[in-house]
Formats: sequence, C-alpha cells, structure tokens
Amino acid sequence: MPEKIIKSADRVKDIGEVFTPKKIVNLMLDQPEITEKINVLNSTFLEPSAGEGAFLVELLKRKLQVAKEKSNGIEEMQNNFLLALSTLYGIELMQDNVEMLVINMVNTFRDVYFNTFSHEDQNQKVLKSANVIISANMAQGNALTRKTNTGEPIIFSEWKPLPKGKVQRTEYTFDSIVEGGNATGTVQSEFEQLDLFAEPDENDPKEADNKNYAACLWEDIYKKKIE
Repeated sequence: MPEKIIKSADRVKDIGEVFTPKKIVNLMLDQPEITEKINVLNSTFLEPSAGEGAFLVELLKRKLQVAKEKSNGIEEMQNNFLLALSTLYGIELMQDNVEMLVINMVNTFRDVYFNTFSHEDQNQKVLKSANVIISANMAQGNALTRKTNTGEPIIFSEWKPLPKGKVQRTEYTFDSIVEGGNATGTVQSEFEQLDLFAEPDENDPKEADNKNYAACLWEDIYKKKIE
C-alpha cells in the first residue's frame, strides 16, 4: 500500500496538512546532531505539528533502544522505558490526527515493551503509567497560539527523575515555557518542525497554576497522587 502523504486536498488547502514520508523522517533523525541527542536518555523533543506521529513514533523506537542499552537489570530498564517516553512531546491541531497520534504512541510503546520483557517480568503498572504520560505529553491545540482547541492554555508536564527510581511531575503552560526561555529548565525559547528541548538547569520555573503531584515511583505515575 502506498504511504499516505495527504488525507484530502481540502485539508492541504485549508491547513497545509502534508504528512512527512518515513524515508524523510529517518533521514532527518539520522543527522549526527539529532542522533547525539537521541542517545542522551533524558534529552527531550517537541513536535509542534505532530500529525499522526511520524517523527514521535520513530523517536520513541530509537529512545527505547537507547533505554535498553543503558540499563542494568529489569527494574532499571522498565524505569528507563518510562523516562524515554516522558521526553517526547507533541502538539497537533486536528482531532482525528491527535487520536491516531495517541494510539500510535501507545501501540509502539506496548509492542516494544512486550518484545523486550518476558511474560513474568511484564508489569501492568508500567503500561498504565505509560498511557498517562502519553496522554499528558500529546496535546490537541495550536503551537502558534499556544492554546488548545477550546481556547485554554496548552499544559505540559515535566517528568523529573529523582533518586531511588522516583519521578516528580510538574505542570507548566506551554506559553510560560516559550516566553520564559529556560524558565522550566527543560524547554528552549524557540521551536521549529522538530525542536530539541534544552538540558535542565537549576533556575526556578514559572509554574502553571495546576495540580501539585507527589513524587512517586515511575511505575506509580498512573495513580496521579496529589500532594
């Protein structure tokens, strides 16, 4: 079956929607500067026009491979699978694309997970937490206006690794991320077709007025415990 590049001529005309061929996706991700970032497990990526996930799905596959290579033991690898997933963010305007984006990310994570871990090592809590991360990191909205389809600010979560296999989830508006430059400690002030997030620093973030999540084990993210 030929690779789908457009959904309809009307969508190309109305919103300029054209999907990136897989060959081009791989060519871009194979660039040395991108590969270097992919090989750093906590380096984060944002796709501000994510479509159905051409870039993000391929990034996830590559980052999960890095997680395999950098882990010692089953528990660390499962944590690193969730860490790798947590570094990928997407914004997409069209609802049908967002639905497929989420499905494609979930299916990709699950496929690699099941092919990596034996039945006795598989942990349903990891899979449930992966679903929460994907839901939080994939937003329907407009990256230019920084708002959702309902006009609310786009909210993203930062997943900060802590000692002893724990993670701290903190929410920020996308607007504060962009305007604040390195205000979150994770996002640079400019973005493009495929945007690399900056490395964390010690500056205090401008925090969105949202939930204060309690630090937890990676596998317990799905519980969404509030402080």
